[in-house]
Amino acid sequence: MNDIQVMNRAADNIRILAASMVEKAKSGHPGGAMGGADFVNVLFSEFLVYDPENPAWEGRDRFFLDPGHMSPMLYAVLALSGKFTLDELQRFRQWGSPTPGHPEVNVARGIENTSGPLGQGHAYAVGAAIAAKFLEARLGREVMGQTIYAFISDGGIQEEISQGAGRVAGTLGLDNLIMFYDANNVQLSTTVEEVTSENVAMKYEAWGWKVITIDGNDADQIRRALREAKAETERPTLIIGRTVMGKGARTADGQSFENKVSTHGQPLSAAGVSIERTIRGLGGDPAEPFAIFPEVAELYARRREELKGIMAERRAAKEAWAKANPEKAEKMARWFAGELPAIDWAAIEQKANQPTRGASATVLGVLASRVENMICASADLSNSDKTDGFLKKTHAFRKGDFSGAFFQAGVAELTMACVCIGMALHGGVVAACGTFFVFSDYMKPALRMAALMQLPVKFIWTHDAFRVGEDGPTHEPVEQEAQVRLLEKLKNHAGRDSMRVLRPADSAETTVAWKLAMENRETPTALILSRQNVNDLPAQGNRYEEALGAEKGAYILNEDAQPDVVLVASGSEVSTLVDGAALLRAEGVKVRIVSAPSEGLFKSQSADYQAAVLPAGVPTFGLTAGLPVTLEGLVNTHDGKGRVWGLGSFGYSAPYKVLDEKLGFTGQNVYQQVKTLLGK
Repeated sequence: MNDIQVMNRAADNIRILAASMVEKAKSGHPGGAMGGADFVNVLFSEFLVYDPENPAWEGRDRFFLDPGHMSPMLYAVLALSGKFTLDELQRFRQWGSPTPGHPEVNVARGIENTSGPLGQGHAYAVGAAIAAKFLEARLGREVMGQTIYAFISDGGIQEEISQGAGRVAGTLGLDNLIMFYDANNVQLSTTVEEVTSENVAMKYEAWGWKVITIDGNDADQIRRALREAKAETERPTLIIGRTVMGKGARTADGQSFENKVSTHGQPLSAAGVSIERTIRGLGGDPAEPFAIFPEVAELYARRREELKGIMAERRAAKEAWAKANPEKAEKMARWFAGELPAIDWAAIEQKANQPTRGASATVLGVLASRVENMICASADLSNSDKTDGFLKKTHAFRKGDFSGAFFQAGVAELTMACVCIGMALHGGVVAACGTFFVFSDYMKPALRMAALMQLPVKFIWTHDAFRVGEDGPTHEPVEQEAQVRLLEKLKNHAGRDSMRVLRPADSAETTVAWKLAMENRETPTALILSRQNVNDLPAQGNRYEEALGAEKGAYILNEDAQPDVVLVASGSEVSTLVDGAALLRAEGVKVRIVSAPSEGLFKSQSADYQAAVLPAGVPTFGLTAGLPVTLEGLVNTHDGKGRVWGLGSFGYSAPYKVLDEKLGFTGQNVYQQVKTLLGK
């Protein structure tokens, strides 16, 4: 066989494996996988540089799959690369299998990202490309010269996030990003021309991308396009590959069944395709479809040997670099290990009675100076969400200049979140991003994926309640905290809370919240911060040391002996409880005040600790600026001994102090509600 014949044979092998996985599982998406087989075959057998012996090698090229439904294609090419066994392919979509329906991040297996919601995967690739540029600016191209590859489909191009990702990549000139667009003109329920008539090439060119259009099933054209893209030094590259949905599919009488909508989302046999004729036509044996052709095994074995030679050269170059740059080598090792420099959190000086967003800005200024591999982002709100505390110590990324550490995302919350996820997936950096809490709604799909992938992205959300005031109900979060805190209640695959959610009550707690966020390397962290001034909470001694109680999720702020009632809240409502407690104590009511910035952390403590802080037999009153359900995990409202005061409607436009009075968020109303609860 000549070279092209071997490449076509390998692509057909991927097609057979992909179709057979779906057929055996009686579930899945074979058509797209069959059409995209040629590109992934060329990429993995000739271009993608990685270490077969060390999958987590920091300088590896990364491949981000956006359409997760095309997982059979990825599993098949990874099986050819030695990352999966044929038996594992046969257990596609089964309980306990390493080949789930949509790929889940597993670097050891060659899977760089969890993918499924269309559009997010290629935005992760943009984030990874930014992280690579950021690290290259600090460590050098000798160790950070990797290429980031992405694979996107018609659906991903249509998802709105593609506009944000395309704009960002073009604006920043990410020439280390190469994306293949699998343009097969077939969607799950219709064809592309029935959905859109846009000129995709012109759109990406307008964003500043290099665009190459090819036959996406022609190995030689794919090679040439990848070489041209690799040679580009100013722009990201989009390769538009015109491919054939269900390439090779045949009916029982041998007729072509390609380019059919019906092959997108079900086994070929359910679409009217003969799986036997299809496999035979692709050069396989229908009796044993799970096989790797000898010439294909040889092709990938040869690539493994090539990679060993490449890696020997790269290791030698890194050793020489490390010898010449010992400080950079030490930093690189620490950064990719996720280690942080020592930070004297107790020494951070905070202004009195300030908004917690202001306290966060103070901490961010310290982090910008101390954590050299931290990147902070904002959705065009840095002077309002106070991520400018970080920005003031650095500068924003610009095309050709990644020496700064701030990402100006523009008004694109979902894009920003996904780009930060991509940074975390790349590794070696700490990613944080900020916006108003009400706009966390735009970010929910990304939050879920960050939680699923167990990525320690820091989400900074300010303007946390109706006290945004004059901006009115469009900007006043009411239901958002309840929604986000659901991720505290959901366990990830490692058995941990899917997200750490922290709503600090004053400046000292904000410092502690940032300490917890930076130390959390296992899940995302959300910091929910106030716009308005918040009184510092009373302290018996050193307020910061007392605020360290927040490390357990909830702690006793102060109390009287044998309290008659427990008052519990998070955020700025805690200071309102303090005001109400003063009125209650004046009438002889004994009070315990509990600050509870994180229900998830609190519920992870021992049962004895939880009972000591919130004893079951003592009446409990909760105050929340959100929906009452926000606190019902801490306040038992079902036995008559618990009550939560919260909001049951959207907010209003008025000065926040007026809203406090009108909506019952005053010490006087706390006093009245508790008296009613106690029957006095």
